[in-house]
Formats: sequence, C-alpha cells, structure tokens
Amino acid sequence: MARTDRLMRLMDTMRRLPAPVTAARLAEETGVSPRQLYRDIATLRAGGALIDGEAGLGYRLTEDPALPPQSFSRLEIEALHLAMMALGRIGDDDLTDAGAAALARIIATLPERQSQQALHAIMHSFAPQPDRAPPQVDLAAIREACWQEQAIEIDYTDLNGATSTRVIWPLGLSYSERSLLVLAHCRLRMDFRMFHINRITALRQSGESFRPRRVALLRDYRQARREESHLTPPQG
Repeated sequence: MARTDRLMRLMDTMRRLPAPVTAARLAEETGVSPRQLYRDIATLRAGGALIDGEAGLGYRLTEDPALPPQSFSRLEIEALHLAMMALGRIGDDDLTDAGAAALARIIATLPERQSQQALHAIMHSFAPQPDRAPPQVDLAAIREACWQEQAIEIDYTDLNGATSTRVIWPLGLSYSERSLLVLAHCRLRMDFRMFHINRITALRQSGESFRPRRVALLRDYRQARREESHLTPPQG
C-alpha cells in the first residue's frame, strides 16, 4: 500500500473508532505492524495532526488541520446516511467501504453539535436484501481499467448461455440491486454493450490503451441514448 494511502487509512480509522484507540487495534485495522504504526503516528504528528496519547494508553485524534470545518443541515446529514444505506445495497464491497470512510471523514469535520446529530441519525431499511450473484472476477481490475482507459479481454457467457471471448473498452460501471454491469465498447461488435459482470468468467489485461477516447465514447453513448431513449444497449 502506498504511504499516502496508508496514512489516510490510519486517519480514517482514528476518526471511526471510539477513542482512545490502542496501537494494537490501530495496527490491526490498518494492516501494519505495531512498529510501523508508531512511525505513522509520528509522521502524522510531524505533518500537523493533533494526536493525543502514547503507546500503552491509546490514541485520540483531536484535530485534523487538513480538513476545514464544514456545516450541514440535519436534513443533509440524514440524506448522507440514506445515500450510504443505498450504496450498501447496490455497490460492491470496495465502493461501500470507500463511502463509509468518506462519510466518517465528513462527520469528523462537523461542529460538535452536528457531529452528535450525525452519530444519532440512525435509519433502518426494511427492504429485502438484494439477490445479486457475486462477480467471478476481480471487480477492482475492471474499475482500474475504466480509470486507466485500458482494454481488457474477457470470457463471457450471455443470458442465453452462449460463450465468447471479447476485447472490450470498459467505460463505466452500472449498479442496481439485481445486477452489476459494465458499459463497454465491444471490439467484436464495434458497438456499445452492457455486460453482466457476474457472467464474466475470466479477465485478462490486453495491454492496449484506448486513451484518450473514453470521454468521446461516453459522449457518443449519451447522445445515442437521448436519440433512442426507449432502448437500452444490447446485452453482451
């Protein structure tokens, strides 16, 4: 893990867990050795973070100067919690964890009264859990290919049971309670296709870059959707 990402995870963990947090718990949560944890605490302090405590007593993050104070209405706070609940129902695990970390970071910057409101804005969902088959491939690899504009080769089984191998240019992910899709430009069909990620049985990096065509392709896709709003891209 990159040093910056590791330090950010440590800050997020200290915001999220009840203080004081022992070094052993922080090391476990962030996936580092206790020795590395002590070095990271020293690095954060050197960077201006106010962290009270010491080894054997536990640590408390008292101020994070990297984030300015923010203010939200009670309704906005509830909206953030509701968004996180929805994300937990339709997002993948990595995306849900990222959303929870972002929400904890936001709450940490609120004034004390609003921070207490946020902590008590507990809402419950009574809808049934989504029935969605898990991916058979590394979803992070698909997301990274979208970001880096890298073509990937996939083995795919369509809704009729037919199998094929495709090279696709992945453009973005689409989430719902029942399906997780990747919008892509299929190089076999030379057109836009929506692929069910749980039907991708294997994934390989092709080594081909389609940068900087992603933005233009998304623009073309949106234009086609406006012109044919009653249609959806064919399944892969």
